[in-house]
Amino acid sequence: MYDLNGKVALVTGAAGEHGIGRAIALRLAREGADVVVADLKVGGNERWGGLDAVVAQIEQMGCRSIRIVASVASASDVERMTNDTLEMFGHLDILVNNAAAPAGPDRVPVVDLSEGVWDLVQEVNVKGTFLCSRAAARHMIERGAGKIINLSSTAGKRGNARYAAYCSSKFAVIGFTQSLALELAPHNINVNAICPTLIDTERVYGIASGLKPADLTSEEYRDQMIETYAQTVPLGRVGQPEDVAQTAAYLASSESDFLTGLAINVTGGALMG
Repeated sequence: MYDLNGKVALVTGAAGEHGIGRAIALRLAREGADVVVADLKVGGNERWGGLDAVVAQIEQMGCRSIRIVASVASASDVERMTNDTLEMFGHLDILVNNAAAPAGPDRVPVVDLSEGVWDLVQEVNVKGTFLCSRAAARHMIERGAGKIINLSSTAGKRGNARYAAYCSSKFAVIGFTQSLALELAPHNINVNAICPTLIDTERVYGIASGLKPADLTSEEYRDQMIETYAQTVPLGRVGQPEDVAQTAAYLASSESDFLTGLAINVTGGALMG
């Protein structure tokens, strides 16, 4: 267990019921942090309450939480999100840049990739990480401490066919992480990236819808993707959101104070080095 009592965290892209963002937000709260959860919309349906449900779960743990609807690709939204966080809690200690562009429409060959889809992936995955990090870093520099955790991917270390937009964005996140880590090191601010492999979240359905052959439904191909990929993982299973959350909790804690500029694989051994 890590002691995050008294810390305030902001986690973007946290509305999904089975998403990495929700898992990270809950894990940070379990360690004692107050958590701001943000997403492009409140999200949810009749069964799942989206951001409101995440807030309720965090409060049930005895921590404070608010939800903010914002686009990480909008400078004005990011400024408002940061200001609302500071107004509510007075400080920001941990930023987790988890928000990502929708998966599916971008998983096509480059010759078939539209400019609009390419731009959306870069705006959310790269520009969003930049805008949120810039806003948080300005505050953290004043405090002389902080943790910034960026979600990259194994696709940020190794290219894949039909993943050009996504891979480009995640390679960029790693480069940005390294540059920012060097800039912020004198201010006692750690900047690291997490590089998950395929994680069993709602996003896998979107990926499947973009990659599936014509004779299979998205649901069928999703199940096939999960089963096939699990066979390639040395530890014998597909990753879960909680696997990523464990790494995020470590990077958010004082146990990682001498780590910065890293891009840590969470892959079950599927990608090493």
